[in-house]
Amino acid sequence: MAQLRHDHSEFVQRQAQVIVIGPEDAQAFAAYWQQHDLPFIGLPDPKASVLKLYGQEVNLFKLGRMPAQVIVDKAGVARFVHYGHSMSDIPENAEVLSLLDQLNQ
Repeated sequence: MAQLRHDHSEFVQRQAQVIVIGPEDAQAFAAYWQQHDLPFIGLPDPKASVLKLYGQEVNLFKLGRMPAQVIVDKAGVARFVHYGHSMSDIPENAEVLSLLDQLNQ
């Protein structure tokens, strides 16, 4: 989430809304967001409802949910999906911002 915070203004300039979805309950999510003063939306998903909609993988041997990045356009269509195999397998912001530039053309 640090990389998302770092370039948050770049996402905003591209009319993109960053939403981070995690397995914690609402109270834990709210506390984390307040403690770290995050500039984007945090959506608790303790029952994995959103996870199932987007096909995000759960791997108990790797401590839970695998990372997934999805770009959904204004019409609700998923235009880019990346399913990571570990927490280090996350696209760089530059790649995601470039995809947003292409979609906004």
